[in-house]
Amino acid sequence: MSDTSNYYGDVVNVNDGENVVGINHGFVVQNEGTAQDAELRAAVTDLTRLLGGLRPELTPEQVRTVDDALPALTPDRAALRERGMVLASVAQIAATVGEVGRPVVEALGRLLALLG
Repeated sequence: MSDTSNYYGDVVNVNDGENVVGINHGFVVQNEGTAQDAELRAAVTDLTRLLGGLRPELTPEQVRTVDDALPALTPDRAALRERGMVLASVAQIAATVGEVGRPVVEALGRLLALLG
């Protein structure tokens, strides 16, 4: 007679194994609430608040650019790194309005420092 074993899914045989961890299915465990994540969330919140206060100083075209950039400002490191052009356009707008825009430029600097 033949072996009629049917296996549906993972099959692992460990004979006298040491330091066996198991099967890695590619799951990623994220530690929510770390200090760096809190700093990043605070930096994004601060920048968003400062951009709201800067609106009265901007031209309608600059307001549209800032409004388009706001959804891109999320406390997600990878996403923010990919959205460097958005951050650059916001920095340029803040720099063009002079002293009033300086807090926004500084907030962007803090955010970029957190991104590494």
